[in-house]
Amino acid sequence: MKNYDNVFIFNHPLIKHKISILRYKKTGMKEFRELIEEITAVMTYESMRDIDLIPVRVETPLEVTTQYRVPEESVVIVPILRAGLGMVNGVHKVFPTAKVGHIGMYRDEETLEPCEYYCKLPDGIENRTVFLVDPMLATGGSACDALDALKKRGCKKIKFMAIIGAPEGVARVAEAHPDVTVYLSTLDRELNGNGYILPGLGDAGDRLFGTK
Repeated sequence: MKNYDNVFIFNHPLIKHKISILRYKKTGMKEFRELIEEITAVMTYESMRDIDLIPVRVETPLEVTTQYRVPEESVVIVPILRAGLGMVNGVHKVFPTAKVGHIGMYRDEETLEPCEYYCKLPDGIENRTVFLVDPMLATGGSACDALDALKKRGCKKIKFMAIIGAPEGVARVAEAHPDVTVYLSTLDRELNGNGYILPGLGDAGDRLFGTK
């Protein structure tokens, strides 16, 4: 796959360990959900390296000092429904006061293209850093449509996080939205004829919520 300046792929031993368990077909729903949250939390630390900070005065037991904090109202998490919901708690472990919006997409089984059916976002989202999250970046259609929806509502600083991506989807998002940084835990080999990532881990939504 071509190298893109706006794509960051993790190479962390702990993530690789957790991904191997995540892929295993006999990993149960509870453990699968916990692993998604744990991997997301690790990713969030790295993806927040360039987040804006403000100086604050802090009184320690010994003196008053200037320290730095992330403004309380500066971050919004937007999961792409439904599988993206599994990543929200992972971000909240790092930044628990972040507000949450929702974008609903479903994939047309014939065209494999996404269709938006729901969008509810916090007021003032256009002035905040938005973390768009979805465990799987397959064709890139849902991610691109969700990014378009956010930009139409004035969002300017957006980060996209996925657990596993396919080269086809990564290229589509990176080229369509060069101003968005894409964070992946793992880049897989390819898509199959049905638009599923190989080797992948199956349907993330079904495995998260026990619907199959």
